[in-house]
Amino acid sequence: MKPALLRLRTTLAAATALALVACASAPAKLSSPRLSDDVPLAGVAVGTRAGWPDTEWWRAYDDPQLDALMDRALREAPDLALARSRVQSAEQSARLAAAQMGLTVDGNVQYSRQRMSEHGLIPSRFLGFTWYSQADLGVQLKYDFDWWGKKRATVEAALDQAHAAEARRSAAALALQYAVASTYFGWQADRARLALADHALAAARQLLHIAQLRVHQGVDLADTAEQAQAQLAQLEQMRTAIEGSAKIRRVVLASLLGVAPAGLPELETRPLPTVASGLPQNASLDLVARRPDIAASRWQVEAALKQTDVARAQFFPDLSLTALAGLSSIDMGKLLTSGSRVFAVTPALHLPIFEGGALEANYGLSRAQLDSAVAQYRSTVLAAARDVATQALGAEQLAAQREQQRARLAADQRLLAHAQARLRRGVRDARESLAAELELLQQRDAATQLHAQALATDLALIKALGGGYRNDSRSETSSTSPAPGAQHEPH
Repeated sequence: MKPALLRLRTTLAAATALALVACASAPAKLSSPRLSDDVPLAGVAVGTRAGWPDTEWWRAYDDPQLDALMDRALREAPDLALARSRVQSAEQSARLAAAQMGLTVDGNVQYSRQRMSEHGLIPSRFLGFTWYSQADLGVQLKYDFDWWGKKRATVEAALDQAHAAEARRSAAALALQYAVASTYFGWQADRARLALADHALAAARQLLHIAQLRVHQGVDLADTAEQAQAQLAQLEQMRTAIEGSAKIRRVVLASLLGVAPAGLPELETRPLPTVASGLPQNASLDLVARRPDIAASRWQVEAALKQTDVARAQFFPDLSLTALAGLSSIDMGKLLTSGSRVFAVTPALHLPIFEGGALEANYGLSRAQLDSAVAQYRSTVLAAARDVATQALGAEQLAAQREQQRARLAADQRLLAHAQARLRRGVRDARESLAAELELLQQRDAATQLHAQALATDLALIKALGGGYRNDSRSETSSTSPAPGAQHEPH
């Protein structure tokens, strides 16, 4: 056997033995962690709501002003633009990881002019020249054999991160939609309360005028006018607070749209819409697929699992192959001749023999990150369940309070009608009917506040139910716990 061939076989045998040693010390491949597919909603009534929210759920309120504000916010809001940039960054990271797989081809064209030292290892006088030119023209090919799936897992992890970023963008869009609708309807509630406050002030001024006349004529004590004055001042203070609240809501609404308050279009006062109640069918089972924050957490688990595969693959040897073909000459006139041809083939094997514990530490870090992602997912699921249950129970309580308020309003309306009837017959003066009117207006204001609270709770419940987001895809790499992929989500 030729010595060169013997040395080659010896080298290959030693490399194989070292590779087997490295493989023997690698940790076992992790299976997909089991993740919850439902949320605990025990004790909350379900099935009383007509379906899940649509993607553009705000259009169900049939308010063109809200539609226009929402469309503008989704186009121009700074927070949503930031979320989109994060999605684009994650997508480009995935493209970069995919581009680093497989065959790499590089072209090289180089020309250099160099002077040799007269006092170097080979003095220029022995060569007969001091200056010379070097021209190189070639193509280099490199291919890494991804036998252990390290690069494939890196690409899949980057894709999962991109999916998580897209789900977070959907969560940011939903939060923006909720904020716009909540602020807008809060402004409408303030406008309705301002109208009631103006009626109440008119009645209070009439009462004050009557009280001042009676005191002036000596019929009543001066305290009667002071009490009427205090009541008027209290109503004026309440109106000022409501007006301030409406102005603040306009400023908030402008900031959500990313414009100055002066750039916000004029809004017309509209009645508050009716409020739905209850939860859709299978809320505890479908909520996992309808919450973008849960989807993002689940994709993070998948990405962390792929990173453990990347860390595990570090224990195995890497094999790469580099090939070079080109032309090289110090004589430009002979560069394109056959004698200037250059060829090289370089197989390379990287063996992780001694890393000072770095491989184990890196793998341990990836395991810890996976455990953290799983814990974050479970925390997100519990938070989603708590959010839905809180809003659903709050809606039930508000519905009961509104029913009681309606009964009280009906009673106050009857009292006002009786007082006005006695005023028309001349049995009583205007004070009784004005006092009854003030009481009715106060109860209408309370009813408006309850209506606004119920509407705010309904908006919060829509947000808690995912606001039209939907995940139907399942990860092919997970046999025990599916991972979501956004199929239908808010714009």
